[in-house]
Amino acid sequence: MQMKIEPAEHCRGALSVPGDKSISHRAIILASLTEQEVEIEGFLDAEDPRSTLVCMQALGVKMEQQGTFVRVHGAGINGLKEPSTILDAGNSGTTARLLMGLLAGRPFYAVLTGDRSLRKRPMARVTGPLKKMGASIDGRENGRLLPLSIRGGDLASLTFHSPVASAQVKSAVLLAALQARGSTAITEPGVSRDHTERMLLHFGVPLQWGKQGEIILEGPVKSLTAEQVKVPGDVSSAAFFVVAGALAPAGELLIHEVGLNPTRTGLLHVLSRMGAQITLLNQRKYSGEPVGDILVRGGKRLVGVDVTAEMIPRLIDEIPVLAVAAAYARGTTRIQGAGELRVKESDRLHALSQELGKLGARIEEMPDGLSIQGSRRIPGGSGSSHGDHRIAMALAVAGLFAEKETIIDGVESVQVSFPGFFDRLKEITC
Repeated sequence: MQMKIEPAEHCRGALSVPGDKSISHRAIILASLTEQEVEIEGFLDAEDPRSTLVCMQALGVKMEQQGTFVRVHGAGINGLKEPSTILDAGNSGTTARLLMGLLAGRPFYAVLTGDRSLRKRPMARVTGPLKKMGASIDGRENGRLLPLSIRGGDLASLTFHSPVASAQVKSAVLLAALQARGSTAITEPGVSRDHTERMLLHFGVPLQWGKQGEIILEGPVKSLTAEQVKVPGDVSSAAFFVVAGALAPAGELLIHEVGLNPTRTGLLHVLSRMGAQITLLNQRKYSGEPVGDILVRGGKRLVGVDVTAEMIPRLIDEIPVLAVAAAYARGTTRIQGAGELRVKESDRLHALSQELGKLGARIEEMPDGLSIQGSRRIPGGSGSSHGDHRIAMALAVAGLFAEKETIIDGVESVQVSFPGFFDRLKEITC
């Protein structure tokens, strides 16, 4: 499916973005582990979170969904059932990796797979610590790739020093630790998203933090409890509109109820360094998560900056649209330490270099990052999403300020995280 993007002279108005994808996954899983009804408001009704929802239903959890509202009838940790079918994570790495941690502690057999793209993505970082805790896991390339078979139960605690700052790895181990005997401690080399920790606290799980920053969970946890989860708007989805608003020759854009978790707001920090006019308003909390409104004004040209490795965990999903901002900035932007992007839905470093290059951006691919020489305007043209939702949306933002129209192939991938994206983009530029 193709989409044509016409150049825009302004971005103005107000909008909201769909619920946070990371939080939606976690809300479904943890609500399933209670023994009560939990109402989830603001659930992201898109392909990736629906994969988690369907997998939990296959494990015996009853749910009722009406768009962004989900009522979960929790089965309890010990009430999950052996699935009668293969669990399909679709395109969702979060679904696959978090379910591995959950299934590692269940005394039954399950098989987990995903779509063609997900079956190429590495899983050993998760299966390694889960095997050390006592789970029996096997699959392609000695358990490195999906499909994976998991026979769980009778887990022991673990002192786990993660080699990478990864919320998915950390979360999988925490879900296993809920069911393990003893005290599990997790450390990371840097700060990764803490949505799982915040939601575990919201569900009454007594996490502790050690002197060295380690997360400590004493298991097994007998019960989780919460009556409601309110999911904020996804800052990764808002990022495309923040960049569009900042690059626009004129206009003012207000984005309502966006999650402002400090482990996710690296893009806002970098854009502010580049000169973007961004203001945070009406800050509050939803289910333990910081939330606010983002006001962004256009009319000021950005300048290039260096983005170093320690910043990457806070903006890993926003690098595609950050590269677009850099393509229009004055001077050079260098992004380093982002090698993880090579094993996302696509090799995002290669895809960005190739597709923004087709539109006329001066961009150089490096082993772990990008170097982008900005221009006041890029020519525009035709590009491909590579089947990756974030590449598709980034190219759309790039096309807004190009000299001529831009045509993007493969935009159906946007359904993974942001149904209705192109309608909202049109609303703010008309």
